[in-house]
Amino acid sequence: MSKVQLYVYDLSNGLAKQLSRQLTGRQIDGIWHTSIVVFGKEVFYGQGICITKPGMSHHGKPLQIIDMGETALDEETFNEYLEEMREHYTADKYHLLDFNCNSFTNDCIGFLTGGSIPAWIKDLPSDFLSTPFGAALRPTIDAMFRRPVSGAATPAAPQLPAPETLNAAASASPNPALASALLQAVASQAYSTGSLSAPTSMPTVNPDSSTVAGPIHMCTNPSSLRSLLQSHRAAVVLFTSPTCPPCRMIEPVFEDLAHQKTHGMGSGRVAFVKVDMAVGMGSQVAGEWGVRVTPTFLFFLDGKKVEEMKGANAAELRSQVDLLLYQAFPPHPHTKLFLPAVEALSTNPILFTQVPALDTVSTKLASFIDGAPSSPELQTAKQALTSAIVPLLKTRFPEKGSAAETAKKPAFPTPAPLLNSWAATTRTIAKALPPSQLFPLVDMWRLAVLDDAVANWLATSASAATDPLQLFLDKALAVLDSADPSQKSSARNFLLTLLRTLANGFAHTALGKTLLSRSAPGGKRAQVTRVVVAALLHDDAAVRTAAASLAFNVAAALQRSRIEKLRGVTAGSVPMEVEEDEEWEVELVSAVLEALGNETQSEEVVHRLTAALAFLLRLSPFYESQLKGLLEVLQSREALKSKLAKGGCGENGVQKPEVRKLVQEVADKLCS
Repeated sequence: MSKVQLYVYDLSNGLAKQLSRQLTGRQIDGIWHTSIVVFGKEVFYGQGICITKPGMSHHGKPLQIIDMGETALDEETFNEYLEEMREHYTADKYHLLDFNCNSFTNDCIGFLTGGSIPAWIKDLPSDFLSTPFGAALRPTIDAMFRRPVSGAATPAAPQLPAPETLNAAASASPNPALASALLQAVASQAYSTGSLSAPTSMPTVNPDSSTVAGPIHMCTNPSSLRSLLQSHRAAVVLFTSPTCPPCRMIEPVFEDLAHQKTHGMGSGRVAFVKVDMAVGMGSQVAGEWGVRVTPTFLFFLDGKKVEEMKGANAAELRSQVDLLLYQAFPPHPHTKLFLPAVEALSTNPILFTQVPALDTVSTKLASFIDGAPSSPELQTAKQALTSAIVPLLKTRFPEKGSAAETAKKPAFPTPAPLLNSWAATTRTIAKALPPSQLFPLVDMWRLAVLDDAVANWLATSASAATDPLQLFLDKALAVLDSADPSQKSSARNFLLTLLRTLANGFAHTALGKTLLSRSAPGGKRAQVTRVVVAALLHDDAAVRTAAASLAFNVAAALQRSRIEKLRGVTAGSVPMEVEEDEEWEVELVSAVLEALGNETQSEEVVHRLTAALAFLLRLSPFYESQLKGLLEVLQSREALKSKLAKGGCGENGVQKPEVRKLVQEVADKLCS
């Protein structure tokens, strides 16, 4: 038995971990390259299959070494396998996202041990492409690794992408300036060399080799295929051979289907697999499934074969793929409902953009500071606010009717140093003042959050120690959790302005994703949820209205994410992809229904809560399994319809026709 190890390298040398959140809005810890180490040698795929002594490749020292078990195969058998694979893993087939070093090591691990490489390595391309920046960059990457079709002339170097293409990709990043610089460098390299690694010469292209133009898994042994079937809900497997003319006819259709049906689906859902019966143990894979002719397509659902198709019938292949995906992912029952009132609702966030008299706000905060025990730090913070922050806010957000209002509003200059300083000032003041006196300070941040630079800084750069939103959330939770009613009453203005600030955070994709993210660093889903759930039941109508607005923004972001996925939008093109979570959504639905049942004063609150409930329920993946039963237990239909009756909301119930229609529709069609 020989030991098998996986060497893991970070091709970005730590830059991905430092910059990924700024560029993509998501934390990506590395750009993973892997090698297989067995029989005293390190084997990897790049410019073809390469072999070196362990740790002596040009990648340097591995970041991590993972023990993959042992193999019962001998070195000679493995060498024979590699020789066969050399015809398959050629330099011209390499693709940074679709067919790379990790594809090769996964194949080798399957051959040697029957296992597979870790999901966090395999899923990296999907994670990257599930960001707007990744999706926008995809065409540029594809151009760098464009492969020939059989019999075609050797392709020319990729053309420099048009400026509008680069601008679109950069604008998809939360940090357009940094993204634009990276894209210009990537595009320049692609134009001059056709390779990210800028080799001294272009790899030799074999015009007769088959292409790998889509996200297709290549399997050369039974273990690799079994691993894929276990890790994917649905799979389509093509058995082919190099001497099969019908195979060459149908493969472009297969590759096109792979592009169409996997983009936007997420990892672990659909796999398109190609088995070349002349490569590696391909013939053994075919024998295991009884395949004797090519092309043959096998269709799998939950690891079990459900259909088989022989021949190069493109129309039948498309039909069989559509049928398999329908069985694996049946359409949501809500897609058949006629919901005109719900569909008429805008999913744009509710924002609080009113500009107060900033001098008055500043004077009020200064009076609170003057009444607190004095310290040099507090006086310095006060001076910084009055001399730097307030004048800047007045320039960025001029009062209505002023001459400056019609001028172009500048972004915050040099945002990072300025915002770091303001965050430190905020922490000093918040430490000295009780929550009841912080509302003028929070109101300044409410305005600032509407600025692109501020929102991006809060989403990507603010640490837990400097993040003002985290500071305010912690103080709000302390107030709401207090058993003393007087604390909640005295902190009314603080809670109101904080809820409005959080609602304004949804004006920006990056900050909205941070507010709804449940993962570190920076994710605030749990805290935001606790604040909105408690505030929905506050005694003050204005606080309840702000809480209902925030609940609507959360639900609207969730609804937009679901609709885009339903439309089959390419992975990463969803502006704000929200991670679904059963317990979280049950908690939100329960809180909204309780607030609706208690609301007898404000029709505006009823309107926003009903709209939020509609968005939480519609297209929810947990509707049948959890929410439907919950709605029945909580008597949601009756609770909604009570708002239409006398005394249910005001003296005569809900009066506005559009609100009445919405309440009726949600009660009858989503809560029944």
